[in-house]
Amino acid sequence: PLGPEEWRDTSDRSMEASWQKQREHELQRALDSRMGAESLGDSENMQSLRKLSEQVAQAPSTTLIRGETGTGKELVARQLHSLSSRAEEPFIAINCAAMSAEHLESELFGHEKGAFAGAGKRKLGWFERASGGTLFLDEVAGLPLSVQAKLLRALEHGEFSRLGGESVIRSDVRLICSTKADIEKLVAEGEFRDDLYYRIH
Repeated sequence: PLGPEEWRDTSDRSMEASWQKQREHELQRALDSRMGAESLGDSENMQSLRKLSEQVAQAPSTTLIRGETGTGKELVARQLHSLSSRAEEPFIAINCAAMSAEHLESELFGHEKGAFAGAGKRKLGWFERASGGTLFLDEVAGLPLSVQAKLLRALEHGEFSRLGGESVIRSDVRLICSTKADIEKLVAEGEFRDDLYYRIH
């Protein structure tokens, strides 16, 4: 039978193989998104948007896309990714408004085994899995304040810890955010951190 260390190594290798398979799938999606880079249409407004996207895509800074539901914010984010130097790396999209605080933190930053009820094994988060690529946070205004604080640290220092863990993990991710909300109003009401707002704006 395997000893504790051997079992842990075997488990880590299995998890790494699973992660690599998922990463290959995400890489293919990233390559496919390049083929759709011209899909924003040919109207005058869309041509202007495409030109602006080409300019913004080359900047390494975080980008905030604003607009109502159904206006194509994720499509713009995918185009920014496909036009950037990260185009052959993963593009991962997360709807922040659709998850609870604990679930969202786990999805973004991962968790260690036993971090909470039901956490039967270690899980790598999207920040870790998207390293080298682009992470798109749809409806970023829906982030709970507790997750906002951790996101701010990840943006400022390029590092984070998994939920329930102490190890510091580094990740190189370009962040693109979107919202339909009046985020300035949320900042004024204390529902969205002003330092994070200025970081993503």
